[in-house]
Amino acid sequence: MRLRNKPWAEEKLADYPKYVIQQPKSHKGQWKEVFENNNPLYIEVGTGKGRFITEMAKAHPDVNFIGIELAKRVIVSALDLLIEADLPNVKLMNVNANDLHGFFAKGDVSRVYLNFSDPWPKNRHEKRRLTYETFLKVYESILPEKGEVHFKTDNQGLFESSLMSISRYGMLLTYVSLDFHNSDYQGNIMTEYEERFSQKGNRIYRLEAHFQ
Repeated sequence: MRLRNKPWAEEKLADYPKYVIQQPKSHKGQWKEVFENNNPLYIEVGTGKGRFITEMAKAHPDVNFIGIELAKRVIVSALDLLIEADLPNVKLMNVNANDLHGFFAKGDVSRVYLNFSDPWPKNRHEKRRLTYETFLKVYESILPEKGEVHFKTDNQGLFESSLMSISRYGMLLTYVSLDFHNSDYQGNIMTEYEERFSQKGNRIYRLEAHFQ
């Protein structure tokens, strides 16, 4: 379903600096000051409408979270969730994932979540996939040694290419599920897409990996 344009979205994002980081480059290496604690920071790249990041923040008050989303018309829905929940440990950034190393220093982020990313199924679009090697290099630049990437999708082709890309990069796979919702994994928090796809009977794939 194509989302309608929201010309007022940019203004709304600017109106809520409590929840939306306005100048992320100025906080590079200083995110503990932003959240006013020493808790680990997890980010979700492609946070969509914000259900996952908001529910994760509720479930893990001892962790800081940032939801990253490029589309303004989408991230304003995540902002609405944050305004309602009013959680101190979650914020949003309206930026491009290509530029993460400009906002975070090495070790600023402890974990990266990638949930139901655009599969970009055509071979010529492979470099746009969020698990492609150029993105993995960006994640490595902001994570500590053995920093983790957690990935979920319902797209088998994307999952297979992600397994190959992550393995080729030299990361260590620590968890792989080809039918995640029928696994014994505890504590899963679903995204909006995940709930919709699973209700249709789509199989959900999940992996966890860390840099070495």
